[in-house]
Amino acid sequence: MAQQPISTGHVVVAPDKFKGSLSAAEAAERIAAGIRRAAPGTEVRTLPVADGGEGTVLAALAAGYRRIEATVSGPTGEPVRALLAVRDRTAVVEAAQASGLTLLPGGVPAPLTAGSYGTGQLIARALELGCDRIVLGLGGVACTDGGAGMAQALGASLRDRDGAELRPGGAALHGLAALDLGVLPKTLAGAEVVIAGDVDNPLLGERGAPAVYGPQKGASPAQVAELDAALAHWADAVGAATGTDLRATPGAGAAGGLGFGAMALLGARMRPGIGLLLDLLGFDQAVRGARLVVTGEGCLDVQTLHGKAPAGVAAAATGAGVPVAAVAGLLELTEAQWRGAGFVAAYALADLAGPDAPAGDSITRAAELAELAGRRLATDLLG
Repeated sequence: MAQQPISTGHVVVAPDKFKGSLSAAEAAERIAAGIRRAAPGTEVRTLPVADGGEGTVLAALAAGYRRIEATVSGPTGEPVRALLAVRDRTAVVEAAQASGLTLLPGGVPAPLTAGSYGTGQLIARALELGCDRIVLGLGGVACTDGGAGMAQALGASLRDRDGAELRPGGAALHGLAALDLGVLPKTLAGAEVVIAGDVDNPLLGERGAPAVYGPQKGASPAQVAELDAALAHWADAVGAATGTDLRATPGAGAAGGLGFGAMALLGARMRPGIGLLLDLLGFDQAVRGARLVVTGEGCLDVQTLHGKAPAGVAAAATGAGVPVAAVAGLLELTEAQWRGAGFVAAYALADLAGPDAPAGDSITRAAELAELAGRRLATDLLG
């Protein structure tokens, strides 16, 4: 849709991932390529973003953070290779890198037995590297263990009635007889842990981690009830050990209760994911003097308006006085809605594929269509 051309300054391309088709970095590069082709000579800067969930570490690496690899325990105990991103004394740790749904062997769900031990190992690795600020991205995990595995990896001991260390997974927590924090407080001494996330669910109940997210991880109704009871027992034990009960705190239910474990045992505080990531990635500096910002994700819908990455980018860009356009695989917002969110234009890959395109064409041809979107928006907005 034609707009008055914006004539001076560079363009910042800052999309989130297009789930199932393009990583944030791939989307940024293809959109940028289209802009350069349609508007030769335009300076285009790519800054892939994330909202604290999957893709958070990759966004940090694309922004210049140092890549660190570690072999850690996967969600069901198998060794996996995971990444963390480090700059100065800050480490970006993504729970999905170690405990993610995509890491389940054969893709077989393990709602009762998947654990977060590997996430704790990534945090431990960051501390070993001398980092004293840990940014913990939550989301996309296979476990519902309240952060128990993470705590074990950082030095806590969870024992059953026979004195044996508790086996992994949320269901095992019903057998917890003794929680000893051990060296965990010393391990985290002097370190700041910040959760990048926007989930406000409590740990338990109708809006709790098992009820809301358990079915996504393969839990049956009976297993949801089992996990909820086990996590209630876990929350009792943590409250007794720390003197504070955080089970009802907004965000405690994030990532199968990892939010609870991080806040209660690591002293973590929660910040809106996209706002925190934009700070880490240097968005304010990148947008200074820009003529246009382009953002996007796989589907621009009503959920986008509630804290997801494109809405956060739009708010930050318009706050800096820079117009912002959106590119999405699917566009489910009305024009009034996306304009109300601050976008001056919006482009859908599905529309660019054409009305006669086969189903799923915007996914299989996402790279090509993202470049076309870049060309189209450059023609419309850059003159």
